[in-house]
Amino acid sequence: MCNMTLEELSGDQTTESMDTVGKALEEVISSALPQGCITVGVYEAAKSLNVDPDNVVLCLLATDEEDSQDVALQIHFTLIQAFCCENDINILRVNNMRCLAELVGGVKQGGEPMDLHCVLVTNPHGSTWKDPALSKVNGFCKESRCLDQWVPVINLPER
Repeated sequence: MCNMTLEELSGDQTTESMDTVGKALEEVISSALPQGCITVGVYEAAKSLNVDPDNVVLCLLATDEEDSQDVALQIHFTLIQAFCCENDINILRVNNMRCLAELVGGVKQGGEPMDLHCVLVTNPHGSTWKDPALSKVNGFCKESRCLDQWVPVINLPER
């Protein structure tokens, strides 16, 4: 149930709120990386979602302007979004892939760039993740759904 006033429902989320969520998302990624709680890549994410969807706490779908014309990528996104909605996994679209690459270290061993179009954040093995930054991001996702924005877009702050 969404407990929002008419004013809150009629207005879009403020830039200040978006900046706060962007910073919280940075914190989530930064704390998930050393714990091994990040899955990077559309194919790898699909495998992880298929094997253990209950362990996924957040799905990030990232694009740049040139990706908007990639029909195959858009089909992958549609399927991943549907799966995440069906399994109550929060989803965010991220517009700044360069910043995302800086956060997750966007290069594989051997120098090959990572597929950053889909990034999953999972619970640490055998426990539930209690993180104030993750709570803030999840709260933003919930508020967005109340506004019929099922996949809100976040711009990561420039580093």
